[in-house]
Amino acid sequence: QVQLGESGGGLVQPGGSLRLSCAASGFTFSSYTMMWYRQAPGKERELVAEINSVGRRTTYADSVKGRFTISRDNGKNTVYLQMNSLKPEDTAVYYCKAEGRLSSYWGQGTQVTVSS
Repeated sequence: QVQLGESGGGLVQPGGSLRLSCAASGFTFSSYTMMWYRQAPGKERELVAEINSVGRRTTYADSVKGRFTISRDNGKNTVYLQMNSLKPEDTAVYYCKAEGRLSSYWGQGTQVTVSS
């Protein structure tokens, strides 16, 4: 059974940091590109960051470049999103996604709220 479980969300003040984790099971994690998406209320889901299967290539949305860092540990079947210098506009539900050649999987999401 495929599972993707996000954790690490919460309430943080502007300028603060959070580290999201997404633990995977039920598929060959090391063969999948991993992504973080977010969806704010009333907005479409957007791609925040992605990392290739071996962790050597990363890409970021312009809005988070220089503040967010995606990484993965294939030994632990986990992908991370380190979020620094958080802004109120980063408030959203954050989802991880595993994308392979023939299949893709989504997590259930974790809420991140940036507010004073």
